[in-house]
Amino acid sequence: MNIAEIQAYGYFALTVFMTVVLYAYIYHLYKNNKDADGHDYEEYSNIALHDDIADTPVNAISEDDKK
Repeated sequence: MNIAEIQAYGYFALTVFMTVVLYAYIYHLYKNNKDADGHDYEEYSNIALHDDIADTPVNAISEDDKK
């Protein structure tokens, strides 16, 4: 077994590992999006686009919460 074969096996193992991690992260995001306690990340994605002073906030804070 030479160094080229070891590198090939390592590259394949790393590719499989990173693919599993990517799918686990995507599953984690969708699972938390469905939870009652999870955040809706799609609302936060528009913050950079809708940042004018007249735009409505993503999470409105009532007067009772400010005290």
